[in-house]
Amino acid sequence: MSLLPKPLRRFSLCLSLLACLPLAATANEAVIRKALSERLNGLPKIEEVRPSPMPGLWEVRIGNELRYTDASGSFWVEGELFDLRTRKNLTEERLSKINAIDFAALPLKDAIVWKSGNGKRRIAVFADPNCGYCKRFERSLQDVKDVTVYTFLIPILGGDSPDKSRAIWCAKDSTSTWVNWMVEGKAPPKAMGACDDGAIERNMALARRHHVNGTPAIIFEDGSRVPGALNADQLEKRLQSVGKADKS
Repeated sequence: MSLLPKPLRRFSLCLSLLACLPLAATANEAVIRKALSERLNGLPKIEEVRPSPMPGLWEVRIGNELRYTDASGSFWVEGELFDLRTRKNLTEERLSKINAIDFAALPLKDAIVWKSGNGKRRIAVFADPNCGYCKRFERSLQDVKDVTVYTFLIPILGGDSPDKSRAIWCAKDSTSTWVNWMVEGKAPPKAMGACDDGAIERNMALARRHHVNGTPAIIFEDGSRVPGALNADQLEKRLQSVGKADKS
């Protein structure tokens, strides 16, 4: 029989239950990881397992993608999770947080830089010189005012992408060489002599670290990112939205 007064016994019980919650979550995570690795052959590395907003459903993060399962790892759900009360796409919201990149931490010295107008609005772009969608996006950028663009070359498409990337980076005027190739199709001159092209390898490592698997990948100053090309109107709307958020 407890010697504690009744109110204190209740309080003690509450504390005990709260202390058990993290342990239960950790136990479930271990069960889920073990079950999924045994039941799904070739499953990529699981980065994180955590309870989802839906009771009984667990979120499984693999790279920058989300899947869902039950507490025993017996079921596998692919798709998006919606809150019908608020009409919110919970999967999309979570991915936005996961994929956010600290713009201030980007190594801008490793990027090709050009600007239009006052350049007060900034974006960063991961791009491959042989990427057709990157070329489409680069052409769209010519119609956007007052923007500074930082392009991180990542030759991920194979073929002569590494050679083109090096030729562009090592050119006397890398900015003009990049724009001439992407917009006008004017081939970059071959890199002659010694050139410090270490930035390209650092860009590749940066892309891997942030799970950038395709080009173009557009990063905004608020940390949000968009996979794929935007047209000029879409980009302008996104830039205005980011600007309003910064002022609020």
